[in-house]
Amino acid sequence: MGMTFAEKVLAKKSGNTHVVPGQIVTVQPDHLLTHDNTAAIIGKIGKELDEYGVVRDDLSVIVLDHVIPAASEKNAAGHKKIRAFVGKHHLKNFFDVGEGICHQIVYEKGFARPGMIILGSDSHTCSYGAVGCFSSGIDRTEAASLMLCGETWLKVPSTIKITLTGKLRYPAMAKDLILTIIGTLGADGANYKAVEFHGNVQALTMDERFTMANMGVEMGAKVTAFPVDSTTMEFFKARGVEVSPDDTVWADDDAVYEKEITFDMSAIEPVTAAPHTVDNLLPIKDAEGIAVNQCLIGTCTNGRLSDIETAAAVLKGKKVSPDTRLLILPASRSILREAMAKGYIDTLLEAGALLLPPGCGPCLGAHQGALAPEETCVSTANRNFKGRMGCKEAKIFLASPATVAASAVHGKITDPRKEVS
Repeated sequence: MGMTFAEKVLAKKSGNTHVVPGQIVTVQPDHLLTHDNTAAIIGKIGKELDEYGVVRDDLSVIVLDHVIPAASEKNAAGHKKIRAFVGKHHLKNFFDVGEGICHQIVYEKGFARPGMIILGSDSHTCSYGAVGCFSSGIDRTEAASLMLCGETWLKVPSTIKITLTGKLRYPAMAKDLILTIIGTLGADGANYKAVEFHGNVQALTMDERFTMANMGVEMGAKVTAFPVDSTTMEFFKARGVEVSPDDTVWADDDAVYEKEITFDMSAIEPVTAAPHTVDNLLPIKDAEGIAVNQCLIGTCTNGRLSDIETAAAVLKGKKVSPDTRLLILPASRSILREAMAKGYIDTLLEAGALLLPPGCGPCLGAHQGALAPEETCVSTANRNFKGRMGCKEAKIFLASPATVAASAVHGKITDPRKEVS
């Protein structure tokens, strides 16, 4: 009997020839991701760190991104504590404020590679399945333990196979595709399961794959994964990251799945996830005309260069409605610089958008874009729960960059097909 992607990675990393769903295995992750929450994590194990130190100086990838620049004395003190920790233990992979969002940094700097295991104290660590990496979120206590001993246990998940056919028809985007998938399976439809994407994945760019893998946790998935193909290898080559085809892992043809489902990408239309759950799916026509006070394009889900390019194309020669505000949040410093070089940022600023530093800020309601009671935001982020953007009495609609940009022009949710020829 063949094995799925998750089963094969966990078997290899745990020293087993074969594993099955439900089996507990012990593994040593290639990397551990933490961000601003590193301060709280190391606070749990201060005495142990003083006595034993960290297990490896290259295990941790620490990125300050959630509240940057520091919005309060408390935030600043946390950042100071993290910098001191990094210096004391001579950690090799530290990225200070302004470098970007942690998931983008792990992705673009080549920390995540095919066949690896990366665990992180952030639920959207599942993003790296875009490059064939087994990646998943863990809690802070597990992260603290990993810093000290370098190994942990995982339960082998069962797997859902999603086959993609056809091609997306712009302005339908990968965000519309993954929202449709989540709306079909439900917010708990893949709880503690792996999700594999098969079929015509070659029709999706790396940016599109990252968006989809990033939102796997919004249907409860422990892991989301794409196969490694020529597009993946070109991505690594362009970044000077050496990847051997021998390192790649993918499911066997005779692997056994819990469920199989097919989506025709050519049939995907612009949609939105209405408040207050990600699986509250609406065709865009059913949400059209809803007034929006704020529009957000960016975050770890849709803050890549292609997303900013899409927004600039929609807004070129137009103005943001006086009834709303448009926030642009690049996922990293390198994306920001390239977007500036290509003129996208100038186009967006000319239209009336507000540029924020590469980070998480408004996505979690930490600062720089928190909502007020009764306000509505249409956002390219990944969550629309009550209070997600700082206010339990606000409403968040999730949509693609094209939809958010079109909505910014009119100050109300707008079908992007009306703005894109």
